[in-house]
Amino acid sequence: MYPIYNLRQLAGYFLKLGTYGFGGPVALVGYMHRDLVEQREWITEDEYKEGLALAQLAPGPLAAQLAIYLGFVHYRVIGATIAGIAFVLPSFIMVVLLGMAYKLYGGLPGMQAVFYGVGAAVIGIILLSAYKLTIKSIGKFQWDVFRQNWLLWLFYVIAAIITILTQREQVLVFIAAGLLYMMVKAPPAWASKTTINSLLLLQIGFWTYSPGTLGKIALFFTKAGAFVFGSGLAIVPFLYSGVVVEHQWLNEQEFVDAVAVAMITPGPVVITVGFIGYLVAGFPGAAVAALATFLPCYLFTVLPAPYFSRIAKNKSIKAFVDGITATVIGALAGAVIVIAQRSIIDIPSALIAVATVFALLYIRKIQEPIIIASAALLGILLKIVL
Repeated sequence: MYPIYNLRQLAGYFLKLGTYGFGGPVALVGYMHRDLVEQREWITEDEYKEGLALAQLAPGPLAAQLAIYLGFVHYRVIGATIAGIAFVLPSFIMVVLLGMAYKLYGGLPGMQAVFYGVGAAVIGIILLSAYKLTIKSIGKFQWDVFRQNWLLWLFYVIAAIITILTQREQVLVFIAAGLLYMMVKAPPAWASKTTINSLLLLQIGFWTYSPGTLGKIALFFTKAGAFVFGSGLAIVPFLYSGVVVEHQWLNEQEFVDAVAVAMITPGPVVITVGFIGYLVAGFPGAAVAALATFLPCYLFTVLPAPYFSRIAKNKSIKAFVDGITATVIGALAGAVIVIAQRSIIDIPSALIAVATVFALLYIRKIQEPIIIASAALLGILLKIVL
């Protein structure tokens, strides 16, 4: 069966979605289903569900991976490449332009006032996202759920505590949790006679940049793209530990501002890596950070795509991902506390954060960009009054 659309139409759709698609990964995934399955009928329901399952199973940003898979469905590698680039490119350009403005005007009182309010709102958004990810991936905060998924909750709590105490994430903890949960819930055939103890023994300015820094950026953001599971915000604690704590490329306020920039631009939230890369090493840093982050998710989508029907049914693979996901979400919850200690500096900023959570919970169809813009205006007003 030949597709009813061509590559130009495919590129046009994902360029438009990358330009106007606000609302984060959940909204973007919904837009793709509405537009491509229900309205245009380019993709069947089964093809969409397979793509969504693969995007949830593999590490990397959910919405970007789904876009890549849907491009792959009828036009294979070239379609996946075009869809991925078209989806990410508009928001990448936007964050580079915002990075230029931030470097030029970041020290001015006006910009500081904007990010005073925006930073507090971002904390509220991340807090609610951590809560939603928790109940979606592990379960509701109920006693029966705690009993049923006690090991996942244990991973969650341990990861949160480690993140709060060390103010960084340990990738080996994620991998160890995934392997341990796999061995407990669905050990693969090759490990049927292997004990968990033996498994644990195996856990051993625009063009202003320096080549050494670009190499470090490439390595760090490749790890970010290869080891972070879940929605776009799941990458936040990993980025914080590397960008602020380990490499000290940005301070806490600059990092929160970078997350805020991702919130006010359309497309995948993970595009914040482009803004961070620009602040560290200009445009080359932005390009390297974005490429290094999205290349793993591209490969994780394209390479298994032809064989995914069999992979998705493997219980060991599902258990491995469940273990990692619980640990990553726990780290995200811990990171909210770490970042909030720097961004919530007084009662007004705390109230902005709380108001953000309530707005997202109780005001239907409100989108993050509206909240961010409102918080920016409120920040300016508070700075003028106070």
